[in-house]
Amino acid sequence: MKLPQIKNPDKYVDLYVVDFSDHSGVGFTAQEVAELLESEKFKDVKVYRIYKAYPDGKMELKGVPSGIFQLEAGMFFYEFDETTAKGDYKKLINAAVANAPPARAKVHLAKYSSAKGCLTADEKFATALIFPAEYGDLFSKWLLDVDYKTAGPAEGGIEAVKRYYADSPEILQRHQLFGQQKFESMTGAELLAATKMAVAR
Repeated sequence: MKLPQIKNPDKYVDLYVVDFSDHSGVGFTAQEVAELLESEKFKDVKVYRIYKAYPDGKMELKGVPSGIFQLEAGMFFYEFDETTAKGDYKKLINAAVANAPPARAKVHLAKYSSAKGCLTADEKFATALIFPAEYGDLFSKWLLDVDYKTAGPAEGGIEAVKRYYADSPEILQRHQLFGQQKFESMTGAELLAATKMAVAR
């Protein structure tokens, strides 16, 4: 795969390179890649995320499985008392207000109740952060950057989201987070035209 010479390569970090087989295009957003993969014409393209860029125009790429653009990933922070869990939930939302996350996400405060007929009190609470799976690494970095810490156990990933939906805990509170937007995503005819260019933006 041959890439064009890029000016100001830093601005392309965390954007995507799409290999269309006969040529490649640099600088697509995750939303644009997801739209391309949904189309019959581009469903088999190869996708790479730009992880690092150097002043001489060289870039480090990492292959991204196309199926990941149709999935959700998440981070789940558990507590065994409601007051602490509410504090975790508020702290996460406040962190997002002060420092926007890398993409749109939803935050739930959820309650898992003990099984019916079970005498043991195994009630627990979770602060759930759910986002498009292709942003997994960026959300991990963002949580470190905002110094988000909780006292209880935590888990994350695509399978964790599937388990969360299957368990269907009671959602006590919910909040929508809006992500940083370095670039406005193209759609429709504009996006189709960009697929013919070596540099999308």
